[in-house]
Amino acid sequence: MDGNGRDEDRVENGFNPEEEEKYGKNNNKEVKGREMSVEQIFEGQEVPSWRKQLTMRAFVVSFVLSILFSFIVMKLNLTTGIIPSLNVSAGLLGFFFVKTWTKMLEKSGLLKQPFTRQENTVIQTCVVASSGIAFSGGFGSYLFGMSERIANQSGDNGGFKNPSLGWIIGFLFVVSFLGLFSVVPLRKIMVIDFKLTYPSGTATAHLINSFHTPQGAKLAKKQVKTLGKFFSFSFLWGFFQWFFTAADNCGFVNFPTFGLKAYKNKFYFDFSATYVGVGMICPYIINISLLLGGILSWGLMWPIIETRKGDWFPANLPSTNMHGLQGYKVFIAIAMILGDGLYNFLKVLSRTLTALFYQVRGRSALPIANQPSLDTSNKLSYDDQCRTQLFLKDQIPTWFSIAGYVTIAVVSTIVLPHLFHELKWYYILVIYVSAPTLAFCNAYGCGLTDWSLASTYGKLAIFTIGAWAGSHGGVLAGLAACGVMMNIVSTASDLMQDFKTGYLTLASPRSMFISQVIGTAMGCIVSPCVFWLFYKAFDDLGLPDSQYPAPFATVYRNMSALGVKGFSALPKNCLLLCYVFFGAAISINLIKDMLGKKWGSFVPFPMAMAIPFYLGPYFAIDMCVGSLILFVWEKLNKAKADAFAPAVASGLICGDGIWTLPSSILALAGVKPPICMKFLSRATNGRVDTFLGS
Repeated sequence: MDGNGRDEDRVENGFNPEEEEKYGKNNNKEVKGREMSVEQIFEGQEVPSWRKQLTMRAFVVSFVLSILFSFIVMKLNLTTGIIPSLNVSAGLLGFFFVKTWTKMLEKSGLLKQPFTRQENTVIQTCVVASSGIAFSGGFGSYLFGMSERIANQSGDNGGFKNPSLGWIIGFLFVVSFLGLFSVVPLRKIMVIDFKLTYPSGTATAHLINSFHTPQGAKLAKKQVKTLGKFFSFSFLWGFFQWFFTAADNCGFVNFPTFGLKAYKNKFYFDFSATYVGVGMICPYIINISLLLGGILSWGLMWPIIETRKGDWFPANLPSTNMHGLQGYKVFIAIAMILGDGLYNFLKVLSRTLTALFYQVRGRSALPIANQPSLDTSNKLSYDDQCRTQLFLKDQIPTWFSIAGYVTIAVVSTIVLPHLFHELKWYYILVIYVSAPTLAFCNAYGCGLTDWSLASTYGKLAIFTIGAWAGSHGGVLAGLAACGVMMNIVSTASDLMQDFKTGYLTLASPRSMFISQVIGTAMGCIVSPCVFWLFYKAFDDLGLPDSQYPAPFATVYRNMSALGVKGFSALPKNCLLLCYVFFGAAISINLIKDMLGKKWGSFVPFPMAMAIPFYLGPYFAIDMCVGSLILFVWEKLNKAKADAFAPAVASGLICGDGIWTLPSSILALAGVKPPICMKFLSRATNGRVDTFLGS
């Protein structure tokens, strides 16, 4: 869902409150509740200094996992744009690799430093920071939207800038670190004073804490074993499918599951282990929303609009022309995305401002936590005392963060106009002056709702800077400004999530910050290299009917063109339909909130519904299969499903994701599969014709 729909981790993934409470009671019979017992479990363990938390083995493991996760995120970026949270997988695999490493050294008597939960947190932070660049770097959205290939599809004359490994790496290095420095001075206010919950960061911390208890370690080993099994299955399944894809439109991915008529309208199961795994991680309502959007668009709207060709649009236009049916697909999807984004932006912003107002007034009943702030608390729990003491011990000087932000901003303001001639220095200056405020809003809102609005702030920059630049390079200026803004606000909220995780695992803020910086630096190199491999291996990358259509690249490009040229480029009646679906997206969100948490959970998400408008519902069918598997599993054995479903899903995603590496290398080397298995027409395969007796 364009990134800001990253699904939050379930707290129960690998976390057993009963076990934790039991261990707490063993240490202190009067301890009640989960929060009071956590640090009692680890009371006998010495907390390593921030330098000892940053180990060489941690960064070696982080680098390996960042490559794996970058392939996964890149593949999802270039296919559906739906990126589930990979925090659980990062924490789980980090635990497994380092635990295996330390056990081998322990048996040989060479172990000098034991594996701690703080080191586990450092690994998770570094991996997520690195793979996060694969999203915020815009390889499936604004950055690839600058290319000539996407410009030709969009039919605008706003210029283009084709991808090149050199300028992409340079661009990421000058914009990806600003968000980190912008929110560092606010870490105490956000985590301790305001007690923001940051659900994903909290869930990850509970997961890591549970891994390092005796029972949690046993469960983690079983989870990793399960992950390994399904990783192997998924990798081998991808390898098996490759053998039957010697030509276009052949292989299992093109199997007309529901018939040729349904296949023509993108209704088929494409046997993707990745989408099935993503479906198991995403909430049921997300997958149902995707399927509903596919049925509404490809099952009803597009067939009806196609009957209007010759009236609403010229009948001789190719299917990919933006002045034909393709224009309706793209711009109606944009209208729904903007409507959903605007509603959630205003909702989160209003909650943020309201919470801040009451916080400043000194009221404790805030929508951010059940506990009062430090100023009004007379007594802290044992856990809070330990965590606060460690969190405030290793200070990061405010002057350091301000100096870092100003220095990088000056360098960036000088460098970016040389990379993008359309992006003037004063555009960049305006962005950098306003960015810390927006980064704070995104980080605060994420702490309230676990919902990062990075892409929404990016769209705001597209329309603002694009309109300011006008017809003189406004399209590229808007896309580049989107990249600058997205990187700042996205990394800011990610860092604050990690600070929350570190606070709950007694990891030092310094080690968290350094790990985030190193992970971001890794991502600035690894992610462009992974994208470059895809870009060189697949000549049809970004084309609508290709294996990697990069749907949001076209969407972002057309948003920028819309901001510059207005509505004049839209096909007949497209603007009216855009208004209808823009209003529908806002209305659906409003109804969802009015119904409350219980009944509102059955109302679909407009953002998710919009994605199949352009792509088709084939991947939604795969994801619903994943939901069905999880649903049946939970009915048969809920406890086992809660413990192992994330491991199964992660294995399916990781195995299929890592298969793209050898498949890309084979494509670059010119090695083609030996067999073409055609399903779409009996005339294309003589042996099938003979078998069927035709």
